[in-house]
Amino acid sequence: MSLDYHRLKSWPFADVVQSYTSRDTMLYALSLGVGRDPLDTQALPFVYEGEQGVPKVIPTMAVVLGFPGFWMKDPASGIDWIRVVHGEHGLLVHDPLPAENTVIGRTRVTGIVDKGPGRGAVVTTERSLCDAATGRLYATIRHVSFCRGDGGYGASGAPSDAAAPPLPPTPETPPQFSVDQPIRPDTALIYRLLADRNPIHADPAVAAAAGFARPVLHGLATYGMAAMAVLRACCEMDPVRLKSIETRFSAPVYPGETLRTEMWRQGTVTRFRCRVLERDVVVLSHGSATVVDAPVRRVA
Repeated sequence: MSLDYHRLKSWPFADVVQSYTSRDTMLYALSLGVGRDPLDTQALPFVYEGEQGVPKVIPTMAVVLGFPGFWMKDPASGIDWIRVVHGEHGLLVHDPLPAENTVIGRTRVTGIVDKGPGRGAVVTTERSLCDAATGRLYATIRHVSFCRGDGGYGASGAPSDAAAPPLPPTPETPPQFSVDQPIRPDTALIYRLLADRNPIHADPAVAAAAGFARPVLHGLATYGMAAMAVLRACCEMDPVRLKSIETRFSAPVYPGETLRTEMWRQGTVTRFRCRVLERDVVVLSHGSATVVDAPVRRVA
């Protein structure tokens, strides 16, 4: 069976209702290495409720909520799921997430592009994350999958959507800021408790069968760490100021390595890339984050 354009465009995603607590919010932050330094008072509010009674919420926590699962593994999709890789990811924040709540994730396929025989296909999904009680829209999440085994499906006459504009390239000039984040060896084991439980992130034998030296870190964990670097360098650790973040996944990351996020501030947009220092490999490229000024806090 080959990729079926019309079936995918009308794929029957069920709404995903998910409740989370402040414990889950703090666990997400811990899974990204936040709180590694117990004297880091800027990071502490993300992993400790303090006097306010609830922790701060990292905006990228939206990507682990209301997730429909690995739906491409369904044989009815016609996708060669074993050869699917995560290509790009984007998050647009409409309203800050509460520290605990019940939300609904609604997913749809928004684009399918046939790159040609031997060149794969690109499938883009969009997920809206809303408050279950009020319908308030918290975030829109864009997930781009590169289906390496499905190029050329259009030979039978099936349509192909127009390709999305490419993400802006990383500047050629030296970065203005950089943040180094050591990745704990057990990071993937913690992160998988929140989202993707694919054994490639935990089982050495499965990772070896996939061609990796050891279990790899979730791409979205690296994504979240990049967001934390932007919060630290450009937002004074105020999560409300981060309005969007998108990037391209370019290489795997192994727990135990050191992630360096390099940044260029261009008005309200911060360009970034992430590299692993031990191997000098760029693992996230074409990164952009929208950062707004801190809101004025009026004194009564």
